[in-house]
Amino acid sequence: MMNLKVNGLNFNYNGIPVLDGINFCVDKGELLAILGPNGAGKTTLLKCLNAIHKPQHGSVLIGERDVFKLSSDDIAKLLGYVPQRVEPSRLSVFDAVLMGRKPHIKWRVRNHDICIVDAALKRLSLNHLSLRFIDQLSGGELQKVSIARALVQEPEVLLLDEPTSSLDLKNQLEILRTVRSIVKGHNVSAIMTMHDLNTAMRYADKFIFLKNGTIFGCGNAKCVTPEIIQNVYGVEVEVEQRNGCPVIHPVEDLNVIDHNHSHSHNHSHENEAIHNQ
Repeated sequence: MMNLKVNGLNFNYNGIPVLDGINFCVDKGELLAILGPNGAGKTTLLKCLNAIHKPQHGSVLIGERDVFKLSSDDIAKLLGYVPQRVEPSRLSVFDAVLMGRKPHIKWRVRNHDICIVDAALKRLSLNHLSLRFIDQLSGGELQKVSIARALVQEPEVLLLDEPTSSLDLKNQLEILRTVRSIVKGHNVSAIMTMHDLNTAMRYADKFIFLKNGTIFGCGNAKCVTPEIIQNVYGVEVEVEQRNGCPVIHPVEDLNVIDHNHSHSHNHSHENEAIHNQ
């Protein structure tokens, strides 16, 4: 069942085109990865989806609802946004996550809100840290708090901007397993920007390849070919299937690189010797 649909999205920044004619859709229970080189427009696209940026043309529909015609509170009930960086503050973990309930709270915090926060903290294994200040957390713990805060909004779509950036391997895998579990278990959609192609291939259901603000390719794992990666990233690769998942290897002979480096190093020593004579 379709959850989010993007139609003809165009976004200019100070008259410079950043996104041009973006069209795609995401179903419930689906995890979409937005891939592409630096400057391709990945983060800008994510910010357009929840109206942080207002596109010049196009629409973002969740069901029949046009995101750009909704109030900020109503948008927050539909879309949970996890930014790339969260600034640590002197809030407790519990209070930081409770802030995600703000769109639902009318006059006071109810027991229902407390229960939702407790459930999110347990889901992300943060309950033992609930009274700790978030400026005392590790990078992985802080990222989990940010996801928990988005989760308690009870959104239909989660938006995650490079959720694994600057995390170690263990935390990367834990965060992505958690996101995938939430998507499948809560029947919501998730859209995340990523740099690590192989990690994206492992956890996402669908992929969008952005280049110069346009979609260069879109589909499931079958659309991931050496040709599309070379065209988008300018790198020659091989793609092999391992346990039904594409694995991407750069086509690069390290022996040639080492030989060229050694030759260059020796040549510089020869020039230095001539110069010293």
